[in-house]
Amino acid sequence: MRVSNEPLLWSIFSAGGMVAALIIPVLMIVTGLLLPADMVDFDRLHAVLTNPIGRLILFGVAFLTFAHWAHRFRHTLIDVGLRRYRLQIAVGCYGLALAGSAWAGVVAFT
Repeated sequence: MRVSNEPLLWSIFSAGGMVAALIIPVLMIVTGLLLPADMVDFDRLHAVLTNPIGRLILFGVAFLTFAHWAHRFRHTLIDVGLRRYRLQIAVGCYGLALAGSAWAGVVAFT
């Protein structure tokens, strides 16, 4: 039996799916509805998101979401019939996810 990295990728995919389903809607409601309606104090939200732990959590949400997208899009393209481009698709998808995560890290930690 050959060694595979698929279990690691599927676990990150699963974690990203859970984050995308549970955390992102909450962030959208807080920043898109409650903050403009003055139901959440901007200074309090700013304090949470400038805290190092808050920044780390925000980066984790972005990383897991990008990883979830990359894995789903990779398998979608392969299922569509682009099987012979497996390596290029994997490099492209995971490369874009890595670039997006790097960008999220720069935004979150600077």
